[in-house]
Amino acid sequence: MPVVSAHMGVLKNSEILVNGTDYANQMTRSRLTPDTPSQQLRTLVPDGTITDTDSASWVWEIAGIQKYATGGLAKLLNDATPGDLLTIVWEPRKDVVGQPTISFTVVAKPVTVGGDQGGFATFEAVLEVVGSPVFGTL
Repeated sequence: MPVVSAHMGVLKNSEILVNGTDYANQMTRSRLTPDTPSQQLRTLVPDGTITDTDSASWVWEIAGIQKYATGGLAKLLNDATPGDLLTIVWEPRKDVVGQPTISFTVVAKPVTVGGDQGGFATFEAVLEVVGSPVFGTL
């Protein structure tokens, strides 16, 4: 996994481009999570083990407000054909020198519609990342 040398600190003032449009003002969560499976086999000698670690597969966990008008991320996700590819460029701390930028592609799928009476209508989704994210810095 790439090492991000700059301290990210508090996640705020992000820029999250989805197919070139910034949706950060509609989002409450953006999290890339790797899953790196490994397996271990014990052999017939003392302290003998064989370990295999696989390549990481990634998911992008997101949450936000349900905006179904033009320019809404929820509208974009629900209008997309499941399986469409979306290009993401995420800058966790916008315009801060040394902070990471992360580029990746996700597989679109629809999100929740509706919610509880009197509350904000929100959505949560876990989108699969195609390949691995590319980490860079400003």
